[in-house]
Amino acid sequence: MNETMVCAVGRVATQPVYREMASGPSARFRLAVTARYWDREKNTWTDGHTNFFTVWANRQLATNTAASLTVGEPVIVQGRLKVRTDVREGQSWTSADIDAVAIGHDLAWGTSAFRRGGKQEATAPPPRPEPNWETPPDSSGDTQEAVRQRSDEPALLT
Repeated sequence: MNETMVCAVGRVATQPVYREMASGPSARFRLAVTARYWDREKNTWTDGHTNFFTVWANRQLATNTAASLTVGEPVIVQGRLKVRTDVREGQSWTSADIDAVAIGHDLAWGTSAFRRGGKQEATAPPPRPEPNWETPPDSSGDTQEAVRQRSDEPALLT
């Protein structure tokens, strides 16, 4: 089977949305991946372009994702890349989704305490309001600012 597997390192841009489906639990969130580079002229780290991905998790991964992740946290996501193109109201839209196989906190930025979850122990998180997935990031970069903490530390390469 030919699939495009990716590993994306970034920050959680939206609160995970959890749903019970006929096929089992499902969760999704937006991931912001910003390239950073060392600007020798300014002697500081500078932000590059930000890519946004919709990350989809299913079954136990969905339950654990919804219970573990909050906006702004650094994460590493591994999964299958799905690029879709739609025509809506006469405009062409392209979106990049990641069908997650594994999701974890990026320990380069902090610590995390692992707790093994049992199927009977796992409870559905409380329902959250549905985010507006169609709103693009603000041209001033406010979305990027909201999902990434400012620091002088280098970003991980993606």
